[in-house]
Amino acid sequence: MTRRSCAIPAVGVIAGFLLVAGFGLFVSQVFHNIMNNRLKKEIVLVEGSRVFESWKRPPPPVYMEFFFFNVTNLDEFLGGAKPEVKQIGPYTYREYRYKDNVSMVANGSKVSAYNTKSFVFLREKSVGDPAVDSITTVNIPSWAVMNKLRGSWKAGLLAFSMGSVGISLFTTRTVDELLWGYEDPVLARVSQTNPDVEKVFGLMYKKNGSNDGEFIYHTGQQNYLDYGRVETWKGQSKLSFWASDQSNSINGSDGSAFHPLLTKDERIYIFTPDLCRSIYMEFEKDVEVKGIPAYRFTPPRSVLASKEENPANEGFCVSPQECLGTGLLKVSPCRKGAPVVASFPHFHLADDKYVSAIEGMSPQREHHQTFLDLNPTTGVIVRANKRAQVNILINKVSGFPKTRDLNETVFPVMFLNESVVIDDASAARVQKLLLIAALVSNFPLIIVGLGAIMLAVFILLLIRDRKKKNEVKRIAFTKPLYATSNEDDTSYSPVSAKEKEDPQNGTYIGLTPKADPQT
Repeated sequence: MTRRSCAIPAVGVIAGFLLVAGFGLFVSQVFHNIMNNRLKKEIVLVEGSRVFESWKRPPPPVYMEFFFFNVTNLDEFLGGAKPEVKQIGPYTYREYRYKDNVSMVANGSKVSAYNTKSFVFLREKSVGDPAVDSITTVNIPSWAVMNKLRGSWKAGLLAFSMGSVGISLFTTRTVDELLWGYEDPVLARVSQTNPDVEKVFGLMYKKNGSNDGEFIYHTGQQNYLDYGRVETWKGQSKLSFWASDQSNSINGSDGSAFHPLLTKDERIYIFTPDLCRSIYMEFEKDVEVKGIPAYRFTPPRSVLASKEENPANEGFCVSPQECLGTGLLKVSPCRKGAPVVASFPHFHLADDKYVSAIEGMSPQREHHQTFLDLNPTTGVIVRANKRAQVNILINKVSGFPKTRDLNETVFPVMFLNESVVIDDASAARVQKLLLIAALVSNFPLIIVGLGAIMLAVFILLLIRDRKKKNEVKRIAFTKPLYATSNEDDTSYSPVSAKEKEDPQNGTYIGLTPKADPQT
């Protein structure tokens, strides 16, 4: 009876604890959902939100590095030999970016802005002086005009003109000229009859202190998954460069903002005007930056795969005859017809034939991969490297005798690395937010944990108490067996053989000394 009565409280305590634990888990989930909803409401592109000011003027420093490929065997290449190039760089610039002319539209559900960028050269982070260092590379303006006039009667006139003034298929220019612009003699001649043609050419011409046009973004108020998503660019919700609706779709953000509560199995879409298209990135691995956990997303091979390898990319073919292999994207439709081809640096993720065609290519994932490290709770970028390479497709062009000995080659000109790492002040704010989120979400579990510890202590005390009681009982039952005749004992015995009854108090027992057996 005693054991059962002792067991009932213990079972009751355990059952109570399990009930509390279950309730704690339920409350924890409720707290977790509340915190997630709070994040969804806080991370929106509206005045007064936690992220609005940093979205307009990102605090972490952004660096733009330019690497050029200098041709070292030009005469041999023009005679049909394999080209040899040497990478020169980086020439590093501090990139200042901010959203300009920001205004709310569509009753506050969307926001309009212009992405303005400016660049300041950093000598201490560069290999040389861009105003002095020269690069021998493809004469891009000449190739652009030659391809425009391919097969026409004007091709002969241009070929004669180029020969008479000594214009070559390749040119030697300073880094400053190649980046920020120089007056090209071929373009100057063409502009005389076609005023719409710019006389000046540069890979970054008019991009210092300028923008890519108006963007309209979703604020994320109606759906947190739409946070930062591009609705229109230059007033258009779709592009018109490519051959299919899927290829012309504007998907995802502009790469500066991503929705909170990211998962590892989702695709991150980014629309980039530089590539004239949207690309996607997939989860690669878990990383940590300045104590902040992050998911690394990177473009898979399928993004720039050939139409044979990825049929969805068929729409990016300029024409059925101009569909390049895996790792390349011909962007001439949005580069005024110039034979510009985009790829990752050193043809990373591209077919081996493009790597082996150029002496000096050495693709390495560590140095040439594009990636985003995003904190999954907030969607904040903690580290990123955007890497892209500019190439020119060169081959025989009818009407231009100088090209007759050339093999079709995707010739590398330059690659860039746009990088950012979260600054210490921003990292501290993110860490604080994550700590609050963790404490709020896990507070009920902490209480349950403390309850588990208290239950364990209670059970230990209960076991110790039971052991002590059992010891006392064992001693009480075994003591008479070990009593000696010399022990002085007192016991209960009836006053007489027959119990007497008191009419007032009922039966009673008299306490008498036990008789000494020796007397």
